[in-house]
Amino acid sequence: MTERTYKKDLEIMNRNFRQELSSEDIENLQPLFEMLDSMTQHHNIFLRDLEHRMVLWEGRGTHETHRLGDVMLKNMAALPIYDEYVQAHGEILQCLNEMFETDNRFQQIYKDFEQQKICYLPLGELILKPLHRMLHYQLLLERICDYYTEEHLDYSDCQAVYHLLIRTTKQIRDQLPDSINFVQLCELQRDISGFDKLVIGQRHLVRQGCLLKHSKRGLQQRMFFLFSDILLYGSKSPIDQSFRILGHVPVRSLLTENAEHNTFSIFGGQFAITVSAGTTAEKTLWLAELSKAAVDIKSKPHTQLTLTNLKNCTSSEENLDLCGLANGGNTSLTPQQLLQQHQNAQNKTPPTRSNTALHVCWHRGATVGLGDHLISAENQLSGYLLRKFKNSSGWQKLWVVFTSFCLYFYKSYQDEFALASLPLLGYSVGPPGHQDAVQKEFVFKLSFKNHVYFFRAESVHTYNRWLEVLRSTTQTQDFKNIQASNAH
Repeated sequence: MTERTYKKDLEIMNRNFRQELSSEDIENLQPLFEMLDSMTQHHNIFLRDLEHRMVLWEGRGTHETHRLGDVMLKNMAALPIYDEYVQAHGEILQCLNEMFETDNRFQQIYKDFEQQKICYLPLGELILKPLHRMLHYQLLLERICDYYTEEHLDYSDCQAVYHLLIRTTKQIRDQLPDSINFVQLCELQRDISGFDKLVIGQRHLVRQGCLLKHSKRGLQQRMFFLFSDILLYGSKSPIDQSFRILGHVPVRSLLTENAEHNTFSIFGGQFAITVSAGTTAEKTLWLAELSKAAVDIKSKPHTQLTLTNLKNCTSSEENLDLCGLANGGNTSLTPQQLLQQHQNAQNKTPPTRSNTALHVCWHRGATVGLGDHLISAENQLSGYLLRKFKNSSGWQKLWVVFTSFCLYFYKSYQDEFALASLPLLGYSVGPPGHQDAVQKEFVFKLSFKNHVYFFRAESVHTYNRWLEVLRSTTQTQDFKNIQASNAH
């Protein structure tokens, strides 16, 4: 199932994106397209072999056909290309970003392509898909080897593939945090106004998310971006949907102070703001990561943080009313009511890139860290599910793809683009309750406020797999992350 999705991901880059480019662009990106050509060729043979094996397995095939290791072992002929891609993908990402930043014509082609229905993820994330794929193979092989006994006819082939893969996946795991960070910085640079040169060598994104800033005008929804060297905050422009940066604190001078309920204060030099998080878990997470960033930077050589790249950035926000970005004096609203009010207002102007983590965080009052992106890279799934809405009686069969914190719905795996999508940040997942009166087996429920969906899997195995990957997004990693950083 996931192999079919991977085929489509390769085609989006290698066929659809390539078709939009000039011959000069293609020449500049020649290493990318050469490797994509080779991967696509190997992959199509592998998928054909895999589908043939499945037909035999489910049909009249003998016991001898109940195996996968030999098909996967044959596919390992593609491993040298993936090793090359692991080494080259960083330079390819940098080359794409440089072309985007320096060539207006290319930038327009790039932006237009990302607006097409077929391009369901940002291109930077698609570039990382071959790396994710190798990690997925490793996960599958670990599980199948655990399941088999050593006497099983498929065991030795699966073990052989696993040992071939490990060297490659180790290199991927070493490089993936930096690659995901680079992709996220590039994405944020394109969504933020008022701060240039976000993508610099040693800068790492730690966390982005919504907090409510206390002011004379009341509580104001603000997006906070914590990087290894600077904390920025801003608000979403209703005009062009970008995030305008309104204030900053260098992490080196950053201090925090806990307060009651979900409130805390952030200090830096002459700067002080008080904010409220949506939940206690979120507040604990922000406090831990702000403190850790401040400690980490002190162990590094002191480099002057140049803030010439902050345009019209003011911590007092006195110009906000002119932009229509401030909420009047709604001091009587609770944080939840305020987030709901913002959500309702934003629904009237749909953003152009509404599925990216940044925009979903803003709408849902959620938060995402770089660690969540790393977990997401290893939790992807595709397959058929039956979907039912809260107040409907019928079930609709859909091909569903889960990646980058979002579910994408298709009629079948052959469809060019998704019928709809459902970002899951802020959602909870679990079995339906007694009050839901759902009588079917293998059903899980997704809910956020009054939005409720039911999905039905075909077996206990697929049910457990869907729950596992969905919980990687819907159950925030808050306390796991804090406990991990405390342990170190």
